[in-house]
Formats: sequence, structure tokens, C-alpha cells
Amino acid sequence: MKTIINTKEAPQPIGPYNQAVAAGGFLFISGQIAIDPNSGQLVTEDITTETHTVLKSLKAILAEAGLSFDHIVKTTIFLSDMNNFALVNEIYGSYFSGNFPARETVEVSVLPKNVNVEISAIAIKSS
Repeated sequence: MKTIINTKEAPQPIGPYNQAVAAGGFLFISGQIAIDPNSGQLVTEDITTETHTVLKSLKAILAEAGLSFDHIVKTTIFLSDMNNFALVNEIYGSYFSGNFPARETVEVSVLPKNVNVEISAIAIKSS
């Protein structure tokens, strides 16, 4: 059995998927890109703002499921330019209070809507 998680505080999906799906005690959060949930517009003026926008969307989805960043066990970060790694990594780390999740970061040739960063996550609902 699965439960669909959806909040207006994060961008609506731009394809045939959901923001997140809860199943088997886990929350699987789809990759988030920097779209303002209110206007639907891209927020890509700089990598700092873009990364914060993505992480705020993840936070909103987690909150809708009654979870927080402390519940995340795995993330994947996709970057269009690995030269942004250090800055994205610093911002990403600031959203956690310790006990960081497992993660990989990969550079890809292009991301949806030509954004610079996309992050997906898996959280555990019970610990």
C-alpha cells in the first residue's frame, strides 16, 4: 500500500509523478528543482538561491508527511556543473542537525528546465 504526499508549499510535479510517496515505513521524495510553488516560476538567478529553493521544497514535503530533515536516510544531488559542488554542499549541510544521510552527488549534462541542481530524498517514517 502506498500513500501519495502532496503539498502546495512545494512545486507541483511537471510530469507523470508525485511529489512523494509513502510506502513500507519510508517516504520517497521525487527530485525537486528550483520552482517557486506560488508563482510556478523558476528561481535560478544564482546557485545559492536555487539550492535554498530546492531544499525548502524538500522541507515542505517532509513537513506534509510529518517528518523533518532528521528523518532523511538517503539523498541524491544532481548538478549541471560539478564546479558548484562546494557551495551546494555547504548549503545542503546547513539543513541537517548532524547524523547526515547517505548520499551521492553526480554531474549530469542537463536537468529539467535547464536548472543547475536537483535533489531527491528517501526518509524513514519510523526509527
